[in-house]
Amino acid sequence: MAVIQFYEKSGCSGNRKQKALLETAGHEVHARDLRDVCWSRDRLLTFLAGLPVAQWFNRAAQSIKDGSIVPEELDEATALGLLQENPLLIRRPLMESNGQRMVGFDTQAVDAWIGLGNQPLPTRNLEACAHHAHEHDHDHGEGQSARCHDPRAASPH
Repeated sequence: MAVIQFYEKSGCSGNRKQKALLETAGHEVHARDLRDVCWSRDRLLTFLAGLPVAQWFNRAAQSIKDGSIVPEELDEATALGLLQENPLLIRRPLMESNGQRMVGFDTQAVDAWIGLGNQPLPTRNLEACAHHAHEHDHDHGEGQSARCHDPRAASPH
């Protein structure tokens, strides 16, 4: 089975369910809060390259839901700058295994990539915020990574 570096928002119930699905399939998951990583543009692009800019963003982020940020209207450079300033805008999870990377958690794509075993796959979207309106185990607030001083020069390692 695969060893997966899993960049998440700690405490997110959706990410917790994604990790459980991977672990049930026999994969070894090494989770890291994406807010604790100082993302360089080049490093982000290793995950995001090939996707339209609009698919780089977490649709549950408040600034996207309220229209303050419209991913479809952003060029690559502007989008990367926003993601570096506020990692919670990044579509989650970011996953890496054996030199390959994936953004988001489409169960069929993950199954094709590393396999999810013979377990029944969820039919609901595991990328969507998993709470109900009355149950919050996390917030949708956005904030900068405290460690990043110069996101253009820093590396996540």
